[in-house]
Amino acid sequence: YGIADIKRWLQVFLYRFFKFSQFKRSCVPNAPKVGSGGSLSPRGDWRAPSDAGAAPWLASLAEIPEEEPEGL
Repeated sequence: YGIADIKRWLQVFLYRFFKFSQFKRSCVPNAPKVGSGGSLSPRGDWRAPSDAGAAPWLASLAEIPEEEPEGL
């Protein structure tokens, strides 16, 4: 796959994950967990904030070039 294909599908993923994700909703307030941490498991320590937006992620994605630079 080329960079443009990967970038396109990553954009779709990021948009859907942050816009429509049902997995990030919880009744727990958005706050850091107090105590020992280290796991990114959604069943354990890590929870995505319910008010997160895709805009910062999509802005970073827009900085990635569409094609591989010459000479690499």
